[in-house]
Amino acid sequence: MLLDSLSGLSFWINAHALWPALPVWAYVVITIIDTHITTTSVTLYLHRCQTHGSISFAAPVAHFWRLWLWLRTGMPTREWVAVHRCHHANVETDKDPHSPIVYGIWRVFLMGTALYHKAAHNKALVEQYGKGTPDDAIEFVYARMALLGPTSTLFLNLWMFGTPGFVMWLVEMAWIPFFAAGVINGLGHYWGYRNYETPDASTNLPGPHWSLLTAGEALHNNHHHIQNAARFSMKRGEIDPGYLYFSILKAVGLASQRREDGTT
Repeated sequence: MLLDSLSGLSFWINAHALWPALPVWAYVVITIIDTHITTTSVTLYLHRCQTHGSISFAAPVAHFWRLWLWLRTGMPTREWVAVHRCHHANVETDKDPHSPIVYGIWRVFLMGTALYHKAAHNKALVEQYGKGTPDDAIEFVYARMALLGPTSTLFLNLWMFGTPGFVMWLVEMAWIPFFAAGVINGLGHYWGYRNYETPDASTNLPGPHWSLLTAGEALHNNHHHIQNAARFSMKRGEIDPGYLYFSILKAVGLASQRREDGTT
């Protein structure tokens, strides 16, 4: 009975979807583009702009990042910023929200999202480290109705792509928890190479594919060396897609660079 109901629901969804019968490669390409925009939103807006203040954006661009992140992650800006600032302030200590040196690599790699949520729901931590982030009516809605964002994306995917949209949504929802919470916070403090002897265990993940997948965030040792640098690539052969996108926005007057090498 349940299978019949699910089959009927699937048929109804596909019958009313805009593009329910695209080739598989098309769904894959759309999902890759979607997740890359999400990754770019995290590195440019949440990380480089809001957390470290190295860059800034024109209001329409900043609002696009915020809307996209709400739809694809449901993460409030203030909480993300607070957790990351706490990480830098207490790196590799028992106050670091997600250090693999403290918690072990497998716990951070596989359960990094749980560690993030534990820190993000620590009101004292968010109050201490979350200052200076947006506090307007839009952010009030995004923070109080965080789950509505990903839920809206689910219904939008189903309306546009039919049942394949559900699989796309699962990938989209898992992307940042895996790459940000697991790969960057985990492997980025455990495995790779180091350009600089920083007072922590941060590493750069080797190979351009890691930087492509994370929009430059894989160059984590470089970032810990100069935390408020706008560009993460610092040696020959390193690439930082996030900085390339920022440079394009800067060239057309939609972004500005506040810091490059740690100075205003």
